[in-house]
Amino acid sequence: MGEHTVQPSTVRILQIFNFVMYGALAVYSTFFAIYLRDLGWSNVEIGALLAGGPVVALVANPIWGYWADRLRDNRRILVIALIGNFAVMQIVFSLREEALIYAGMLVFFLFQSPLFTQSSSLVLNVIDGTRHKFGAFRLWGSLGWALTAAAAGPLIGKLGIGRLWIVFDAMILIAIVSAFFLPRGGAKVAKAAKPSAFAGGKLSQVLMNRPFLLLLGLGVLVSVPNSFNQTFIGIYIQDLGGSASIVGWSTFATTILEAPVYLLLDRYMPGRMRHMIACLATVSALYALRWLLMGVADTAWSIIWIQLLHCVTFGGYYYIGTQLTVRLIPAAYRSTGQAVYALSWGGVSGIIAGVAGGWMFEHLGPHALYRISAGVALLGAIGFLLMMRSVPAREQETAA
Repeated sequence: MGEHTVQPSTVRILQIFNFVMYGALAVYSTFFAIYLRDLGWSNVEIGALLAGGPVVALVANPIWGYWADRLRDNRRILVIALIGNFAVMQIVFSLREEALIYAGMLVFFLFQSPLFTQSSSLVLNVIDGTRHKFGAFRLWGSLGWALTAAAAGPLIGKLGIGRLWIVFDAMILIAIVSAFFLPRGGAKVAKAAKPSAFAGGKLSQVLMNRPFLLLLGLGVLVSVPNSFNQTFIGIYIQDLGGSASIVGWSTFATTILEAPVYLLLDRYMPGRMRHMIACLATVSALYALRWLLMGVADTAWSIIWIQLLHCVTFGGYYYIGTQLTVRLIPAAYRSTGQAVYALSWGGVSGIIAGVAGGWMFEHLGPHALYRISAGVALLGAIGFLLMMRSVPAREQETAA
């Protein structure tokens, strides 16, 4: 079969949808912790609540994925998830009792968890066999995240954090409307469907791959401080005297340069595993530098400049780690390996960061939290340097 084409209208709606969906999630991710602080929640309580998201995702994501495959319809899953997000948050924003907010947010996380994976799957399914590249669509998500956060900051500053729901609702309603115009996705996946890599004991075979286990362990080590930062950066900026506008610009700085980094890595990333692991060691060292700078920051505006390092640290680590997983896991088990890698990075680290990070932020203070984070990231860099010693034999073994 030859290369087929994607209609320009389909390309346009995929771009619009990625922009507004990521924009809506940026509003939640950037400002919801500040909203909870305004309600009188402690940092420990905020961290414990937000740790519920990764816990729910560990269980919910495979279930959403199963139904997307069975229905052969990524669009339907996205519509259901977005409507669920909208409906649950209307209730959460009206609540003041902590126990009820906890319960409501657990339901919210259930609907939030498939948005990133299902939107990516839909794009990949639609562009399969065409000249289009995934990065060209993911770019619109990064732009939506960055520009919406930057624009929402001053707006929330004028409205008041108590009216956060207005900005969130506006973005997610646009996302819901645009989702109805999306292509279904999933049809081509069904044609070439393969048995789940989680069946028949294959997951245990992946987990017994010792270099891969080392990648997972070091990944958790490096990603926990990143999750600390993602959860508490808004509160830290507020403690330094920053406004909601500065919080928005901080989020803008983290995301606006992400897409160029992905495109550069697409072209220039080294092919040998030893060199890839060396790159991960370098990125981990840059993470340590980033957290050290955050630990000595004394003004809210200085945070924005430090956050620019996010595009190299997070973008570099996640991209290279994904490619390294492809090399470490035999072809028959690669989908399982990618799923486990993603869960270790986003799920396990998020749980640890929410609970431990909240306690440290509350009792040790943000400067100490970031200095500890710098030490943890440096340990990750050392771990990757040690990991390089086992690469040559393994590279020969898994290259086939």
